[in-house]
Parts: sequence; structure tokens; C-alpha cells
Amino acid sequence: MSSFRGTTIPVYPKLGEKVTQDTLYWKDFKTPIQIKEFGAITNLDFSPVAPHNFAVTAFTRIHIYGPFSQEPVKTFTKFKDNAYCGRFRSDGQLLVAGCEDSVVRLFDVGGKVALRMFKGHTKAVHVTDFTSDQYKILTGSDDYTCRLWDIPNSTELLSYKEHTDYIRCGIASKLNGNLFLTGSYDHTLKLFDTRTDKSVLSMDHGQPVESLLLYPSEGLVVSAGGRYVKVWDLLKAGQPLVSLKHHHKTVTCLCLSSNGQRLLSGSLDRHIKVYNTTTYKVVHNFDYAASILSLALAPNDESIVVGMTNGILSIKQRKCPEDSKKDIGQRRQRPSRSVFVKGKNYAPKQDDYLVSKPVKEHLAKYDKQLKKFNVSKALDTALETFLRTRKPEITVAVIKELDRRGKLKNALAGRDEQGLSRLLSFLIGHLVDQRFAPVLVTAADMILDIYRSTIGQSPVIDRQLLRLQDLLEREIDYQQDLLEVLGMLDTMFACSLTKKEVPSSIFPISNNICIIDR
Repeated sequence: MSSFRGTTIPVYPKLGEKVTQDTLYWKDFKTPIQIKEFGAITNLDFSPVAPHNFAVTAFTRIHIYGPFSQEPVKTFTKFKDNAYCGRFRSDGQLLVAGCEDSVVRLFDVGGKVALRMFKGHTKAVHVTDFTSDQYKILTGSDDYTCRLWDIPNSTELLSYKEHTDYIRCGIASKLNGNLFLTGSYDHTLKLFDTRTDKSVLSMDHGQPVESLLLYPSEGLVVSAGGRYVKVWDLLKAGQPLVSLKHHHKTVTCLCLSSNGQRLLSGSLDRHIKVYNTTTYKVVHNFDYAASILSLALAPNDESIVVGMTNGILSIKQRKCPEDSKKDIGQRRQRPSRSVFVKGKNYAPKQDDYLVSKPVKEHLAKYDKQLKKFNVSKALDTALETFLRTRKPEITVAVIKELDRRGKLKNALAGRDEQGLSRLLSFLIGHLVDQRFAPVLVTAADMILDIYRSTIGQSPVIDRQLLRLQDLLEREIDYQQDLLEVLGMLDTMFACSLTKKEVPSSIFPISNNICIIDR
């Protein structure tokens, strides 16, 4: 007598994330390192020179971290109030930052005391940057003005007051020392030329502008504000090219990958979106635990650093080949398959005695009931809450096995109101699923035949039968609509095919009658 075989549970296809080159590239990071700062992290900036330290602006201080350090290697605390926008110069030797007290401070990265203090603004300074010639500083303030300062003489060179609200972002050109851009809460971003006394270009973002980003060629500029990320063509007088709306809350920061082919945007909705700069489609997504205020990528995308409103600094380092080899070595330490199958193919000799060990069967609850021919209890076990909600394929497999044995009708019959209600709930939830429909339609047909005479005796069962009827009617309507659409598409495809001329031929037939084939 052959041993009992358990119910075969088919493996149904699951819709998962499509694996692309971007997915592999942006997922190739180690477990993130999280560091608690003293307040919300408003700005992050990487030094352009090796070893590419990065400055973290949070609360009343600026910390400088090394690429692999979890403790700051340098700290600047000479701020009376909240510090803003700590940025490195292109040579990595100087760092500039604004403050809530309206004073702009210039620091030597190797020192502690501020080298210069620029006073002139009357409100908080949220924007600072160095010009391309390294001897001037751009600042933007809540007093609606943007100013240009001379570093050697600590004097103000120019001042523009064209915005009508707070200036919260700005960037200086790295190719032309006379150009810089500012973004304001008055919904505009303006391009200034220091050789003129007013802005040379103005663009309306439509929302308070939170962040600006220039492409390496500086022909395109990206603005972020509200839920929108917009791309503008500066070479065509600020013509808007693309408007992206993939975030659910305000977009706060922008960043560009090292090769310029991927654009990253961070938002208060706790997501970072990665866009392809050719098609501007989202190619990857990062999720974080809190709202995102700042974002920065290291050169060559070796690490991604994110600052959040709860003061958490998240650092993700890219995996190196040594880490991959280490992981492989750890996996090799585990017992291989050969350890478990050792001796399986041993050929016994003539004088050997083979002592066989009985194999213990491990059957599921429903299989144990099937083995005892308790078909009704087997179906009850498969309809338990965990199986029917989390693993419906097991319930369907048991129903299919009962139908194969010809015992499905016996398992469905003789049920009380609670048992029948549980069965109808499962049918309502999965009957229209194309994976389960061939099996469940047969079961539904049997239920209607068995319990037809009891309709009207239970309000609960009657309501479920009406829901099942409505579900089937809607599904039939959907199928009919799809068939009509399919017919329309077939007609359109047939009409769109190129017509080919077939040469005519004449086939003679008796009685001087001929058929012309075209």
C-alpha cells in the first residue's frame, strides 16, 4: 500500500518589483548608519576635494563628518542662533554659513574661529554660496534681498531687492562668476548678472520655491516647491520643459548624480524619487522614517546622506568588492548540501547490514483530515482565518483536491449558518481572481444546488448570496466591455495594416467561363 501524499499547493505568479539596472545600482548600499543631531538638519554639502568630508547644518552648529566616520571630525559652534546653509568652497578650504541673527560667517575648515563676518542683512540668512572665482560670496535673506560680498575686503559689492517674499534657496554659477540664481517664497526664481543692476530672467514656479539645482552644463535649472519639480531651459529664455508631480507633500531638496543622468528629489512625504534625466520617469524610490529636509550625494555616488526633521542623519555607504567577498565567505562557512546528502549513494557490500530509519511524516492539518477521509473537517481546516486570508491558494488547493476525489459535494453539504457564511465570504473575496476562478466557480455552483431550498431562512446568507450575484453580474459586464474594446482594437489594427497589391490571375474554366482571382 503506497503512503499518503500531501496536497500539492500550486505556486501562482506574483507581481513584484521590476528589476532594472537602476534598481540594482541604487540598492547596492549597506545598512544605513543613523546619527542623532541636536535639531532638524536643514542642509548637507560634500567637500569637492578628497577625502570628500560633508558638512551637516543642524540647530546652532555645523558638524563636519569624514566619509567613514560616525563622529564629527570638526565642529563649528560660533552661532548665536540657528545656522543655515553651510557650504564648502570649490577648493574645500573654506566654509560659509548664514544664521538666524542675519550675520554671515566664513570659516577656515582647519581652524575654529570665524575668519570673516559679513553684516548687512536685517533678517535671517538662509542662502549662502561661493562664486566660481572663489573670492565672492552670494547670500539670500528673509529681508527679500540677495547680496554679493567681497571676501578679502569683507565688503558688500551688490544688493538686489526684486523678490517680494523670503529668499530660501540660491546657487551661483560654476562656469560664469557673474551669474547666480535665487528662489523665493513669492513663487519666482530669478537669474541675476552682476554686470547689470537688475535680474535678467524671471520664471514663475507657481509655488513657494524651496530648492534650486543647476545642471553641469548650466543650460537647465531645476526648481522644487510645493509638490512640483520643474525643469527650465535657460538658453530659451526660461522656457519650462518638464513639470513633475510624484510627491504627496512639499519637495524640499534636490540633488544630481555624479554622471548627471539621474535627478533626486526629497520631500516631506518621507520619500526620495530618482528620475531619469532623459525621460524624467521615476526609476527608483527610497523610503525614510521621517520627513526629509536635506539630501546630498558623494562624488561617484559612493554614499547618500539624508537629513530629516527629527534630527536623524542617515548615511548609506555603497558596498565595496571586499564586502561582497566577505559575504560570500560567510555563506561558505555554512554547511553545504554535500554534508546532508553524504552517504546517500553508498553501495552496500555483501556482508553489510542496512538498518533503515523510518521517515516521519509531517502532514498539515487538512492533509491529516484527508488521510482519515474526513472531507468536511479538511475543508473546515482549510477555511481557518489565517489560511483563507493570508494563503488563499492553500484553501483553493484543498477544494480542488476534494473535487478530484469526487467528495467536494459531501464536504460542502450539511453546514450550519456560520460555516456556510465563512465559505461564501471566501468565494466573494476570490471568485473573480483569474488564478482561482476555475476551481471556485465549480464550488459556487454546487453550493447553490445544495442550499437552494434554504434561501430566505437566514438574512446573513441571503445578503451574501446577493453580494455574490452582484459580483458576478459586474464581472460579466466587465468581460463584455473588454470584448467590445478588443473588437474595436482588432478593427483599428486591421485598418492600420499596409495594403499589398496581389497580382490578378485568370483561371480558364469550361464553357468559356473564367474566374478572376484578385
